[in-house]
Amino acid sequence: MRRRGADSDGIEGVTLALDSVGDAVRTLDPLVVSLLVVAVGGVAVGGWWFGRWVRRPPGVRLRNLLESYDEVAVLLHPNPDPDAMACALGIAEIASSVDTDPILQFPGEIRHQENRAFRTVLELNLERVEAASELAAEPVVLVDHNTPRGFTGAQLVEPVAVVDHHPGNGTGTEFTDVRTNYGAASTIVAEYFEELGAPAGETDGGLEPALSPALATGLLYGIQSDTNRLTRGCSWAEFAACGYLYDGIDEDLLDRIANPQVSDDVLKTKAQAITERRIEGSFAVCDVGSIGNVDAISQAADELLQLEGVTAVAVYGEYDGTIHVSGRSRDDRVHMGETLRHAVSDVPMANAGGHARMGGSQIPVDHLEAIETEDGSGRAVFDDRLFAAMAGKWR
Repeated sequence: MRRRGADSDGIEGVTLALDSVGDAVRTLDPLVVSLLVVAVGGVAVGGWWFGRWVRRPPGVRLRNLLESYDEVAVLLHPNPDPDAMACALGIAEIASSVDTDPILQFPGEIRHQENRAFRTVLELNLERVEAASELAAEPVVLVDHNTPRGFTGAQLVEPVAVVDHHPGNGTGTEFTDVRTNYGAASTIVAEYFEELGAPAGETDGGLEPALSPALATGLLYGIQSDTNRLTRGCSWAEFAACGYLYDGIDEDLLDRIANPQVSDDVLKTKAQAITERRIEGSFAVCDVGSIGNVDAISQAADELLQLEGVTAVAVYGEYDGTIHVSGRSRDDRVHMGETLRHAVSDVPMANAGGHARMGGSQIPVDHLEAIETEDGSGRAVFDDRLFAAMAGKWR
């Protein structure tokens, strides 16, 4: 218990200290006091502006970054899909609005009829690259992927910015916006335009960047394509972005992109996957052999998943010395990206990944054939590996 006398002494001491401070302040030169007031005010104002600077929306920060370059290479992932192409188109418009010259580039090929229709209908100017030396500018912006890949020297490229929704450890040296809870990267880019105050579909109001009908249509279709028409892997952000974009789209362009003609090769691959599939429980796997169109693999996987009683599928085929695998899942027990990673974890030079509902993998044929297992080797037992991985039986 404290003594009352001690309390009184403490109060008296504090009072004397405050009196001393007051006397010191009163003896200060008025000029010094004024300077102190100005300094404190400056610190307060500076802190307020710094807080606003830190809280700038991502779209504003990216625009400011792009403005610091004369030109940038906007790099899409190998064999780009509508989501990647729409993102690149959006980033290019933001760059152009600050007088930065954007060059859109991609490795691989554009073969899927949907992807070719998207490029043609929206008149995208895309350049193909096979080596890092062919990149059009030193500043590189990655869209819809976060690690450069698919061309010679890709591992040496350090992007200044990354805009993506896929899992991965890739980052930009100046700007990184990776939202793995989003269903499409186009959603992120649509939000940038909203943050920058661009009304959907308006191009003649002097506003920059402009969200033209073609760009609004492309972003909307990019979202629909990556989420299977807003039925797979969506977040609230996809619906909000579509609502923002909808008033600005061109319905004729959208119809032409969404309903392209299908090649004979794709139809044959789909038919083969359905008729020759192997089913164990609720899982289906099919080797469609040699193919002339890699994108037919993913389309065949989509078709196979429609079979009654089937909840997860993997379809694979060989093209130009590489086994391409495409997986789909509507089974909460099967995370397809992890499934394919485990299935090829001990295969040299193989890579795999993806989301819970969809994934992909590429495996050199020679390396797959060389693997020995208890029941055989290589491709002859690859079906068993896929079934085991889907069942959660990791090696």
